[in-house]
Formats: sequence, structure tokens, C-alpha cells
Amino acid sequence: MKQLAFSFSRRLFSVAAIAVAAGFSFSANAQQVLKVTTIPEEAATEQIRKFEPLANYLSKTVGVKVEFTPVSDYPAAVEALVNKKVDLVWFGGFTHVQASLRSGGKIIPIAQRVEDTKFQSVFIAKTDSGIKTLQDMKGKQVSFGSQSSTSGHLMPRNFLLEAGLEPEKAFKRVAYSGAHDATIASVVSGKVDAAALDITVWKKFVNEGKVDTKAVDVFYTTPPYFNYNWSVHQDMPADLRKKIQKALFDLDPAVPEQAEILKLNRATRYVDTKPENYKGLESAARSAGLL
Repeated sequence: MKQLAFSFSRRLFSVAAIAVAAGFSFSANAQQVLKVTTIPEEAATEQIRKFEPLANYLSKTVGVKVEFTPVSDYPAAVEALVNKKVDLVWFGGFTHVQASLRSGGKIIPIAQRVEDTKFQSVFIAKTDSGIKTLQDMKGKQVSFGSQSSTSGHLMPRNFLLEAGLEPEKAFKRVAYSGAHDATIASVVSGKVDAAALDITVWKKFVNEGKVDTKAVDVFYTTPPYFNYNWSVHQDMPADLRKKIQKALFDLDPAVPEQAEILKLNRATRYVDTKPENYKGLESAARSAGLL
């Protein structure tokens, strides 16, 4: 099958973003195009760096042109797939639940990383803050990520509630940074006393030397839960869905180019998943009053 070039220019980003906002579908084009987006869990430049190689890989293996369509926030990613303005979305578990409910159960999770079967969040604080436990956060200024984030809000809030801490009552101030990297920055800068975020983003920052763990470090790690997945709308042709799924499953860490894609996605391998895996997150969201 002829390989179609992957277009990833700044102009495409601008046009695609406008198209999503205006409700325009690239599927109307004669040439088949796979439109992909992700929840903006990190800065836009980092999202591009992480997913451009994967988009190139999908273009080659699936045999269609791939366009990455950035969105401004988590709810925009949900609406884009629900309204079929994009074809494939990298969701957190909570945004997948939101999309499934918004669509009447028409969103299908097709792949998750091995890491997403036992995902965790971390709480961080300055090492000289005196905060060593969840209870030490009482009366402090605390930040989550996006309100729709699984690892940066829903599950940290769930475990706080289980510990008898209702954020709006227990903390002096509750903030939402919007993204995991911004969450780290809010603690480093002293804007907040403590914060919760995705464990893989924290580890990446530590491994890349972007945070000094002598100054800011983890004081609590949550129990595991299901998290991220790649999702599609049920109206996607079954053969195309299976091709995308197979391409993700076939990513091989023994192949250098594919190993780099997996590394950028903070994945060891992609594996199968099912809607039932996210029922616990839905229950947690309902218990926390987020649905």
C-alpha cells in the first residue's frame, strides 16, 4: 500500500485547530485521512515531540495520511471524538469515561500501555515544607492538574476523600494548573505547598534532570488504577479500527525506531483493553461528585 506523507507543519496545526472549533470534518476530503489528537496533559511542544513519530508510524503501517489536530483543553478532546471531528484520541481514563457517557456508550477503547493497567499518581511538596503525609496537607495550598485529569485530579481526589480529606474544606486553597508540567512548576515556584500529578511525568522530569529532588520530592504514591487509552468512535469502520489496533500492538521494543516511539509514549508495550476497565474510574468520579 502506498505510504502517504505525514503532514505536521505549524500551518496544519492552526488550520486543524480552527477546523475542530468550527465543526469541520477532514473526513469530507476525498483522500482518506486519520485525524488524531490527545488530551493536552503537557505543553503543546512536548505533545508534538511525543506523538509525531507515532503518527508517522501509523501513516506507514495503516496506509493513510495522518493529521495531528491539537486541542486547547481536556473537554475539547472529549467533544472532538464524541462529535467525530477526530478519529483517534489519547485519553486519560476519566476523559474516556466522560466521552463514553457524552456519546451514549459509543466510544471504544482499543489499546492501552502495559503501564496503564496499574497506574499511579504522586503527591509532591518541597522537602523542607514539613509535609510528609496526606494529613500534613491540611490548611495548605494544593494544586491538581486539569479538572478532567485522571492522574492529576480524579484519583488523587478519590484517595484524599478515602483519607477523610475533602479538598475544598481541608485545604486553604485548591488550584488547577491545567497540565502535569505546570503542576510541578507550581510547587517548585512556591505558588502552592503540595500537588498531585501523573507518576510517569514526574519520573520523566526526574530522569531528565528537570527537577531537583533535594528541593521537591514525592511524599505519597497512590494505590494502582486503570488509566490512559487510545479510543475511537464506534462509527469508525471495523477494518480500519483493527489496523490501528494491530499497528499499536505490533510496536516492538527490539526494533530501535519503534523502541523510540514507545519511549516517547512512556510505554513498554501497547496491549488490549476493554470498557469494563474504566468502570472503577466512573464510580470514583460519581463518588467524588465529578459526574
